[in-house]
Amino acid sequence: MAKLEDTKKPQETCVLVGLVNKRQNIEVLTEYLDELAFLATTADAFCVKRYWQSLDHPDNRTFVGSGKIEEIKNFVYENEVDMVIFDDELSPSQLRNLENLFNDDNHNVKILDRNNLILDIFAARAQTAHAKVQVELAQYQYLLPRLTRLWTHLERQKGGIGMRGPGELQIETDRRIIRDRIAKLKEDLKVIDRQKTTQRGNRGAMVRVALVGYTNVGKSTIMNMMSKSEVLAENKLFATLDTTVRKVVVKNLPLLLSDTVGFIRKLPHQLIESFKSTLDEVREADLLVHIVDISHPQFEDHYKVVMETLQEIGAGDKPMILAFNKIDAYSFIEKEEDDLTPKTVENYSLEELEESWMSRMGSEDVVFMSAAKKIHVEEFREILYNRAREIHIVRFPYNDFLFEDFTE
Repeated sequence: MAKLEDTKKPQETCVLVGLVNKRQNIEVLTEYLDELAFLATTADAFCVKRYWQSLDHPDNRTFVGSGKIEEIKNFVYENEVDMVIFDDELSPSQLRNLENLFNDDNHNVKILDRNNLILDIFAARAQTAHAKVQVELAQYQYLLPRLTRLWTHLERQKGGIGMRGPGELQIETDRRIIRDRIAKLKEDLKVIDRQKTTQRGNRGAMVRVALVGYTNVGKSTIMNMMSKSEVLAENKLFATLDTTVRKVVVKNLPLLLSDTVGFIRKLPHQLIESFKSTLDEVREADLLVHIVDISHPQFEDHYKVVMETLQEIGAGDKPMILAFNKIDAYSFIEKEEDDLTPKTVENYSLEELEESWMSRMGSEDVVFMSAAKKIHVEEFREILYNRAREIHIVRFPYNDFLFEDFTE
């Protein structure tokens, strides 16, 4: 590893901390920390070191043991690291204890967990008033039970005179102000949600198709390809927060295509709650296109995370097309003939994966493609057209003659 002083130091630096236990071995933890590092990079931070410890359960006081915390603290102080990020959610007491351990008159180290980091990324990427209200509400709901010394400035938002009860502590004042803000944001969100519901109702009875998937799988790239629009698409997590809806025409069939926020493992519950109105685009869709980045080593886990999240929001039983994207970047490790160990997903060729997934899901519902390289794009359009046409004909049976030229 390069010396820290030789590394061009960006805005902030961080170390990552995780646990190996019965639920996650070292391979799984490595994958989680890789994703956490990508989240940190998305938030414009540079990860300088990773720490992990084998524990059956997180330490109730400091997440990892006292010896490991001391080791992390010494490294952070010696290298002037800005923050320590934990891979799992910290309880309010753990956060307070870690704040006290890492901070004194000479050091100001930020303590974050995965949820806090995701919330921060959402806050930085929120563009519209709707997204900003949703993210701010999620942040306050997450932070309310975790108030620390960093929050003692909050009373200035309302003024101190006449706002503090007899003998009321500063922390109680802060909590009351945040609760008031949460109530106000919820009311604002109700107004916006009603507006969004009206907008969806005004779109008529066109077939609605929603692009869903893990974050950074290429949903916005496919949206741009289908609609000829310029939706932001970049190699960062959560590039899209606001749902983008475009009218597209496939052959002669008009439909509404929506690009939604990406899912991720350990997505904060507060975000799912706050983004319910955004996720209504998924719940009210007639057809889902589940996009999977097949070039990612853990694409099957990502598939499961998205399916579980869809079940959680009440959209798990909708008709679905499965689109494996980025086949141009897929690679596999071919096993030696004398290697008798069981095959893992990384040992299967693309052709073997195509055969297994198509037999599992039904060949008419699965496509392997590359939106960026325009590989098998026409196959994707054909599947989308056929599935959307089925829905359209049920809804408008008298329009069936419009499709005669395309079904010969």
